[in-house]
Amino acid sequence: MIKIILVIAFLANSCWALYPSSGSVVELTPSNFDKLVIKGDEIWIVEFFAPWCGHCQSLVPEYTKAANALKGVVRVGAVDVDNHKELGGRYGVQGFPTIKIFGANKNKPEDYNGGRTAKDLVEAGLKAARSKVKASLDGGSSGSSSDSGDDDVIELTDSNFDKLVLKSDDLWLVEFFAPWCGHCKNLAPHWSKAARELKGKVKLGALDATVHQAKAAKYGVKGYPTIKFFAPGAKDSPVDFDGGRTSSDIVNWALDKLAENIPAPELVQIVNDQSFRDACEDKPLCVVAVLPHILDCQSECRNSYIQMLTNMGEKFKKKMWGWVWSEAGSQPELEAAVDIGGFGYPAMAVVSPKKLKYSILRGAFSKDGIYEFLRDLSYGKGNTAPVKGESLPKMNTIEAWDGKDGVLPEEEDIDLSDVDLDEKEEL
Repeated sequence: MIKIILVIAFLANSCWALYPSSGSVVELTPSNFDKLVIKGDEIWIVEFFAPWCGHCQSLVPEYTKAANALKGVVRVGAVDVDNHKELGGRYGVQGFPTIKIFGANKNKPEDYNGGRTAKDLVEAGLKAARSKVKASLDGGSSGSSSDSGDDDVIELTDSNFDKLVLKSDDLWLVEFFAPWCGHCKNLAPHWSKAARELKGKVKLGALDATVHQAKAAKYGVKGYPTIKFFAPGAKDSPVDFDGGRTSSDIVNWALDKLAENIPAPELVQIVNDQSFRDACEDKPLCVVAVLPHILDCQSECRNSYIQMLTNMGEKFKKKMWGWVWSEAGSQPELEAAVDIGGFGYPAMAVVSPKKLKYSILRGAFSKDGIYEFLRDLSYGKGNTAPVKGESLPKMNTIEAWDGKDGVLPEEEDIDLSDVDLDEKEEL
């Protein structure tokens, strides 16, 4: 009796199988799919089928013929979604048969919507192969990019996540996505644009949670897309992104987090050319304050200006500007290049190192006066002029201020004993 039941069960399973295990169509399952299809170098045509589906049964001879013709060029596989529903769900399979081509970008397979003949399938496979070869000849990569191929969006994996995100001092927004997810596809262009606009401020990454499941599981990802913010000092406790899905929404949300997490910029004294360039050269704008000579404004006076400028740097810190100061007369070429000092000291100019333009503070050198001046510049307002000399001037090398009051140089005593009478009268 037991033997009869086993035979019936075997025959039933055989009836459900559409492709023989010894044929050219490779049986794909959750245990071999990623290894063969995703991580392999070959182009794959994959059919997602149900054994009871009439259209799937009708496709078998043509699909098998295509697999035989493409042997050694393009691999052909099939997934029984009845037995492996997780693979069907992973790729959004809703009807049978569904055919997808896993080409140069394995994380974003193309839907095959062509004819159901062997010839049509072969042509689609060869087209995908030609595209991969052309990309290689053109210097492209056959590897995948997780988000529209944009270099500004960094592809994250289980293997590089810790090094790039957790062990860095950078701020990160990470999208956990699925290639078949419609909302993820809609987000992609906005994510790429936001990444470009936030470059140098906040890094944007993308991780295919269907492939790199360890990290997705660690951070409790259950839906797509899931976006999390990783801040310095709190990488083990990422914050859920709760903003809008347009590029401007993403940028504004990220800049708010940037303002919360970055310290106020350092106010640097210009003591040589390198100190100026380190503080300003790669910044969109650089605030240059020229303070009175120490003999005209002693330590208490100078420190009050420095404190005011430091507080102002806190208010505008998310602009990522450079902030420097020098003593009146110590950097004459800089003062001449931005026409500073004509109204006395203290004075201020804001310089664009890349555009080689500057704007002068015409109002009061006070908290309100400086704030209004910088606020207008942040909105793109204010008059600008080209830096004189059409390049950033070279800075003098001087000693850094020691924080003390200035002291007048001692007058030399004159010994009159050896001076004759006429010379004494002149003196």
